[in-house]
Amino acid sequence: MPNHGEALRGLSRTRLADLTSALRGHVERGELPGLVALVARGDTVHVDALGTRDLTAGPPMRRDSLFRLASMAKPITAVATLMLVEAGKLSLDGAVDPWLPELANRRVLRRPDGPLDDTVPAKRAITVRDLLTLRWGLGAVMAPPGTHPIQRAMAEARVAPGFQALTDPPDVFMRQLGTLPLLHQPGERWAYHTGYEVLGVLVARASGMRFDDFLRERLFVPLGMKDTAFVVPAEKLDRLTTAYARDSATGTLEAWDTPANSDWSRPPAFLSGGGQGGLVSTADDLLAFCRMLLGGGQAGDTRVLSRESIQEMLTDQLPEEQKAASPFVPGFWDASGWGFGGSVTTKPDGVSPAAGRYGWGGGYGPMFFIDPQQDLTALLLHQRRMQGPGDEDLAMEFSKNAYRALED
Repeated sequence: MPNHGEALRGLSRTRLADLTSALRGHVERGELPGLVALVARGDTVHVDALGTRDLTAGPPMRRDSLFRLASMAKPITAVATLMLVEAGKLSLDGAVDPWLPELANRRVLRRPDGPLDDTVPAKRAITVRDLLTLRWGLGAVMAPPGTHPIQRAMAEARVAPGFQALTDPPDVFMRQLGTLPLLHQPGERWAYHTGYEVLGVLVARASGMRFDDFLRERLFVPLGMKDTAFVVPAEKLDRLTTAYARDSATGTLEAWDTPANSDWSRPPAFLSGGGQGGLVSTADDLLAFCRMLLGGGQAGDTRVLSRESIQEMLTDQLPEEQKAASPFVPGFWDASGWGFGGSVTTKPDGVSPAAGRYGWGGGYGPMFFIDPQQDLTALLLHQRRMQGPGDEDLAMEFSKNAYRALED
């Protein structure tokens, strides 16, 4: 429930009440069973836990409810990668071939829609920076499924981006990926998602640790992120929210993953760095992560990354000509770019008054952003799967209301 009783320095009580009212309306109209929303500025934290964790059983949503992050995990994977760069295990502009030999000596399609055997040699090796910026050469194709041969080949190899968890262990995933040509020359175009699945494997191989062990020991424990993991243990399953999708014919919400038989109650075959399956977390764990980013890589006495690495992470990495050649969703590049793990606003966009807002969301519903200039964190966590036009409306409304809550 809202924490209106606490002193709120730097945030407007009246506007936070408006934010709560707007969010409650979405729940009361049955658009989603429940949500957790958090807005923080400095030490001030406002939290709304509204509705229920499940439409049928009806347990109330709690501040510590667990949510599947999907692609919202990408910034976490970016931080893990940069930790290995700072440790000297990886080099941002060094080839990944020593760790990922499956990606050495790539072939590249002459045309993205061309036959798989019509290729040319890659002009250079794939680098860590290419993976972080999603310019390594392969990813989601912005065309109807099965339109191009490479889409069909990715699906047959079980490496295609999608809502379902990847089913192969990391070494098999990489072997399958290595059989495919690239869509684009390394470094030349942006293609969403798959680079972060590769980064999870890279972190594991370069560190000599399982990806989940690395995240837990090097990031989650130091930051106090006690509920963030790839598996929900039995004693926490009662806090896991049910995940929903809209029925395409009726528009009603239908459960596709429930706590009673959740895919997240069992260890996954693939520890996803990109969020295809992937991590679960809570609002307070994610707040700890965001505060580390706002702190320039430091939280309290814990230094995770250097301020310089955080600054690069939160800086647009894409030249304008690459945005023009890299379609995503309509209008996406008009006022934004891509840093490491998330988008960065490049000019005022109707949500924030200046450039520099950084964040990302996930296909299962959650989203976050930080604004370093305002010392602002905003998290909106729910589990209604994104399926088409209009799914961004709630996140956009929440983001605007989070900025309105800033005291003048």
